Amino acid sequence: MDFDAIILGAGGAGLMAAATAGQAGARVLVIDHAEKAGKKILISGGGRCNFTNMGTGPANFLSENPHFAKSALSRYTQWDFLDLVGRHRIAWHEKTLGQLFCDGSARQIVAMLLDECAKGGVEVRLGTSIGEIGHSDGLFRVAGATAPALVVATGGPSIPKMGATGVAYDIARRFGLNVVTPRPALVPFTLGESEILFRQLSGVACPVVVRVGNVSFEEAALFTHKGLSGPAILQISSYWRPGDEISLNVLPRAAEHFRDARSRMPRAHLKAALTEVLPSRLADALAEKIGLATELGNLSNAALDQAAEVLTNLVFHPTGTEGYAKAEVTAGGIDTDELSSKTMEAKKVPGLYAIGEAVDVTGWLGGYNFQWAWSSGVAAGQAIAARRAS
Repeated sequence: MDFDAIILGAGGAGLMAAATAGQAGARVLVIDHAEKAGKKILISGGGRCNFTNMGTGPANFLSENPHFAKSALSRYTQWDFLDLVGRHRIAWHEKTLGQLFCDGSARQIVAMLLDECAKGGVEVRLGTSIGEIGHSDGLFRVAGATAPALVVATGGPSIPKMGATGVAYDIARRFGLNVVTPRPALVPFTLGESEILFRQLSGVACPVVVRVGNVSFEEAALFTHKGLSGPAILQISSYWRPGDEISLNVLPRAAEHFRDARSRMPRAHLKAALTEVLPSRLADALAEKIGLATELGNLSNAALDQAAEVLTNLVFHPTGTEGYAKAEVTAGGIDTDELSSKTMEAKKVPGLYAIGEAVDVTGWLGGYNFQWAWSSGVAAGQAIAARRAS
C-alpha cells in the first residue's frame, strides 16, 4: 500500500479533500490529467473566483435528494472557508446577492489550496492519466499507485475546452453506482427563428423576473444572437427541461407605471412610457409588439392592463441550451442514494468516495458550487482520516 487515499482530480473538491485528510495524518496522492491544478478555479468569476456565498444553505442546491447536501454544508460552512481565506491573508469583497470574490486573482485560491495540501504532505501528480482502475483485496490501483480509498473528484463535462469529461460517471458505473442523467446547467438558452423579438435585441440587458413552472429568479437577462443569457437565465436553466416554456417579467409594476405615465404625459405614446424604464431598443420592440398607437390619455385602464400583461409575461420556448461548452456546471451525476451524506462514501463499495460536481448536487449561480466543493471535500477528507485511524 503506497497511500491511504488516491484522489482523482486536482480541482476545488479534490484539493480540499486532500488537504483535510493529509493534515489529519493520511498519506494522500492527487492525480490529474491537466498540467495545472484548479483550472476551473482560475477562470471562475472573471479570474477573481466567486469562491463562496454569504447566504449558502441547502435551499440553494438542486438534487434528486434535496436533503443530501445538508450534512456536509452544515459541518463545513461558508464561514469556515472564509476563516481559511483570512488565514492566508487573501483580500476579498462582496458583490450582489452575497457573492464573494478575491480582490486580486483566483490564483490566490489555488495557491492557498496547494499550500494546505503541502502542509499535509500531499503528493500532487499533474499531467498524469488515470488509465485503468484496479480494485481487489480492498485496494484501489491507479497509475501505478495503490490505496484503500479512492476519491472521485473529476467534476462533470461542463466546459470541455478546459479538459472536462464525464469520466466520473464511467468510474461510478464501473463500480455499479447509478448515475442521474447529466445535463448542462447554468447555461444560456437557444431560441428558434420564430422568436424574432430576441434577434432584434441582441446585446440588450435588463432586470427581469424569469419563471419556469413554480421556480423564479430576479436578476438580469441578456438577449443574444442565439437566444437568452445573463444571470437570471443561467439560474433558471438548471430547472428547465426540454419542452418547458419560460416567462420573462420585464416590468413587474407595469400597469401602475402606465397609469402614472398617462396622468403625467397624456399626449405621449406607450413607447415614451416604456423608454422611461427600459433600454430604448427593448422599449421600441415591446411597443411594436403591444401595438397601441393611440395617445396614453385615450387609453382605458383595460387597454393599459392588457399592455402590462405583455410586459409581465413574455413567453419564450427555448429550442435547447448552448450545451456543455457554455455551461458553468453539470446538473445530475453520481446518484446521492448511492452515497453516505456524512462521509461521501459509496454504500456498496467501501473506500470509494465521490465529491464535488461529480455528484448529483448542483448549486445556484453565485459561489454555491464552490462551497459544495469545499464542504463535500472536507467531509470525504475527514472520513478518510478517520478510516485510517480506526
